[in-house]
Amino acid sequence: MITIWEYIVPFLVILTVVVFVHELGHYLIARLNGVKVEVFSIGFGRELFGWNDRFGTRWKVSWIPLGGYVKFFGDESAASTPQNGPDTLTESEREVSFHHKRLGQRASIVVAGPAANLLFAVVVYAGLFMTHGQVFAPPVIDEIIPGSAAAAAEFRAGDRITEINGSVIKRFGEIQQFVRMNPGRKLSVVVLRNGSKIDLTVTPKLTSITDNFGREREVGLLGVTRAGGVELIRHDPASAVVLAVSETARVITLTLDYVGQVVVGARSGEDIGGPIGIARMSGEVFQVSFAAVLSFVAVLSISLGLINLFPIPLLDGGHLLFYAIEAVRGKPLGEKSQEYGFRIGLALVLCLMLYATWNDLSNISFITDLVSGLFS
Repeated sequence: MITIWEYIVPFLVILTVVVFVHELGHYLIARLNGVKVEVFSIGFGRELFGWNDRFGTRWKVSWIPLGGYVKFFGDESAASTPQNGPDTLTESEREVSFHHKRLGQRASIVVAGPAANLLFAVVVYAGLFMTHGQVFAPPVIDEIIPGSAAAAAEFRAGDRITEINGSVIKRFGEIQQFVRMNPGRKLSVVVLRNGSKIDLTVTPKLTSITDNFGREREVGLLGVTRAGGVELIRHDPASAVVLAVSETARVITLTLDYVGQVVVGARSGEDIGGPIGIARMSGEVFQVSFAAVLSFVAVLSISLGLINLFPIPLLDGGHLLFYAIEAVRGKPLGEKSQEYGFRIGLALVLCLMLYATWNDLSNISFITDLVSGLFS
């Protein structure tokens, strides 16, 4: 049995890396635009240890290791809300204040965090594809299971799936991901059969499975097996970068598609996980291989980047929303409007965290493992 420390240590390592990359994006573009950064913190709450650099930034590690922040000169809080009250800054202080920068500069600093996460994912994937290799199995069907969705849609053995819903398919694993994410939804599929392209429509069957965490999940099932074995193909640097961008874009598309399905009620939100679920996955991938760890880091980095771009006040996307309104109005929203916005954003973020934690806690077997691990 994996002990609690074999969950917590990998979780803290992975989360720290992803958060550091995010905040480093904010920090670097802020410095590039002449903004003074007062604090660069990994974690929240009381400082455990830290140091000051020659630019006056306090780099520190705090005792609640569930995120991080950079605090710019002129900020009232870690959420980058402006200081209230009359503006008493001197001219030299205005020059290094975040809130006195041009709209475009502020927007670039805010978007730099999520952008850093997405760029980091590309770098990780490219490194994996060059050194470890990319898992490859051709998207060719070997066998059709009788009574399956594939059989009803008249797929045949030997069909090569080239497109699903307009997305080009190059690997069998991409078929599985599309199908699993779309139970009960019609998919437009293009197959190559005897040299000719054929358009098919298939509705993956809604199927209950038990995942690696012992939780019941509903996924889509096509009902086919693949032909041939699995290879690990190493790529040259240029090809690896192109494929890494493609893989990052694919993960973004699948993630946004899932979020869209949850919003419209086509899917449940049971797959939305919180810190406990991430800790569980971190412990699991550390037991597999270093390549699995890096792949998980890339996916988590993409997720953090996307979540922060959601137009919710308190998140980076919320700041960008305020800036968009400012661009249209020609002036910022009033202090009261921004204050109410941040309160609503805080409520939404807390609700999302509670919901994700509830999903984590619903996995009773995992919680039992954690508790028992404390005394083993």
